Amino acid sequence: MVAWAASSALLAGTRITLPLVATLSEIARQAGVSVSVVSRVLTGDPTLRTRDETRHRVLQVAKDLNYTANYAGRALRLARSKALALITPGVSSPLFDDLLSGATDAAEEEDYTLLIGRSDRITQGSDTLRRLAGEGRVDGFVLQRSDDVSDQALESLVANDARFVLVTSRTPGRRGSVILDDVSGAKLATEHLIGLGHTRIALVGGLPSSDLGRRREHGYALALHEAGLRRRENLVRRLGYSPEMATAAIESLVGAVPRPTGVVVANVNGAIGALTALRRLGVDVPGDMSVVAYHDEWVADHTWPPLTTVKMPYYEVGAQAVRSLVAQLRGSRAEDIVVHDPPPKLVLRSSTAPPPSGQSA
Repeated sequence: MVAWAASSALLAGTRITLPLVATLSEIARQAGVSVSVVSRVLTGDPTLRTRDETRHRVLQVAKDLNYTANYAGRALRLARSKALALITPGVSSPLFDDLLSGATDAAEEEDYTLLIGRSDRITQGSDTLRRLAGEGRVDGFVLQRSDDVSDQALESLVANDARFVLVTSRTPGRRGSVILDDVSGAKLATEHLIGLGHTRIALVGGLPSSDLGRRREHGYALALHEAGLRRRENLVRRLGYSPEMATAAIESLVGAVPRPTGVVVANVNGAIGALTALRRLGVDVPGDMSVVAYHDEWVADHTWPPLTTVKMPYYEVGAQAVRSLVAQLRGSRAEDIVVHDPPPKLVLRSSTAPPPSGQSA
């Protein structure tokens, strides 16, 4: 039976008696086992050899007594904080919501707390991540880097023995990663324009140094090749994914000869900048030029015109990254994972249509 506190609180003239937190000793006494067995059962010690009946009895008694684990003490004993950090370039992007939701759900399933940080505030030479890991504040990181962060710069930010999993990009070596099927996603976007009759199709893509950008460009090129269409290098822009960079890319593409009739923008944020630039330049979408974006978020339905997109499984990337990181913490080897399920999905809206009459050649 749970002991009750000898002291009490007096609030608004009402005396409230507060229960003491159940202890390991109390659980051990009622379950008929030692305190050591209780501790190892409740911490999930895989080396404990005991009957399932005993294990279930301990867990049931703990539940009946409303036992709450002392996580601070547990972290000291196990050298674990039971906290992970999700570090991304920007938490204001609509894409972040899906990534965060997946990571949070998986962390809760694994009994971890998820902290959030912005990588644009962690500059090269910063010791923030090394300090978080070295001081035991977090057990590992889920990292999403921006296109302009090199492998060397990334490694310089993290302690050598820190566990982390990259999302949406990869790095050579022993680090794990979880990425989208970028080739298939960009290929589907390009195939959509080809199916409408477009043959002069431009790409607004990522930086040439980015493995993410190269995968999406490969999907674009593959779709053109399979359709028997010539890839025009003068219709490819590799400036990055921000609305500002997409605006600059569109401004140069509008002046291309011949002008493209369709554009694949390899990021939905960039596509918003592309639509704004085309409207300012007097180019009708989709009458003069069709636009299809990689990624789908709620903002795509509220642009003008609403954006045709390729929906990618960002939620699953966040969830899988956390599970992969926890597996590393439990002794598994780092893995490079591509999320194929669910597959890329075309979301049709109003920004794409057949090319203007006589301009498909």
